[in-house]
Amino acid sequence: MIVSRPAPALALPGLEALMDAAWPAPDREESDGWVLRAASGVTQRANSVWPRGPEGDMHRQHEALSAARLWYRGRRLPLIFQVFDDPRSTGLNAILDGEGFTRQSETLVMCRSNGAQVADPQSMNQPAVLQTAAAQPGVEISTVPSDEWLELWWSVDGRGGPAERETARSILAGCPSLYALVRSDDGVPAAVGRLALPPAGEAGSGWGGLYSMATRPDARRRGHALRIMQALLQEGAARNLAGYWLLVTAANSGARQLYAQAGFKEAGRYLYRQERPKRHLTGC
Repeated sequence: MIVSRPAPALALPGLEALMDAAWPAPDREESDGWVLRAASGVTQRANSVWPRGPEGDMHRQHEALSAARLWYRGRRLPLIFQVFDDPRSTGLNAILDGEGFTRQSETLVMCRSNGAQVADPQSMNQPAVLQTAAAQPGVEISTVPSDEWLELWWSVDGRGGPAERETARSILAGCPSLYALVRSDDGVPAAVGRLALPPAGEAGSGWGGLYSMATRPDARRRGHALRIMQALLQEGAARNLAGYWLLVTAANSGARQLYAQAGFKEAGRYLYRQERPKRHLTGC
């Protein structure tokens, strides 16, 4: 039996700020406690309202909602909110319910402390312990996404053509990060991942976010994702990070199992609330 340390205690508002810093929209504006974000429709995160201060006077929130509508209409984007499952969001959810906003892409925020043990998913009864400090030969680490890294990730998770892919590259470049890539036996990239390293701020320092975990479809179930994850956790340990977070859609049971075996525990949830869906953006 493997016993991992509990996830470090970081309140959801702090996690929200870290998540925003790790996936920054190139076009953003703050208004009445809300952060309006746009990136030409590339990913829901970068094209949604983060209601950093969801509580407030109902009349003022209705005014902020009207202003947000105009802001996104001017960019020819649907109005989407990233709403966290938190008592602070009760009033905002009531307003969005009244306005007929949809609910979609429920996503888990999972956390773990540095140094927690990682279970080998190949052995479910008596899982072996994989130490995060162990070397991961064959995993390539860089501080910028190579064309190969970007091409693999985009082929799995991307939506759109070359222009959208370049927008995604600019989002990635907005936060200091480490990029991991592992190749299959034929030398072709098999899996990739990213460790976002937001600068220290009010939300607290010493945290890293795992993003863009993607494996080539024909290379799955061969341990590549686990190698990527362990290599990035190793890099985090070398930088004395206190802990990590990641995002996974509630419907992705396979990924949730992998992350749970790696010591990650649920710390919160959010979903996207969209008005008059015309373009269905996907991803967490």
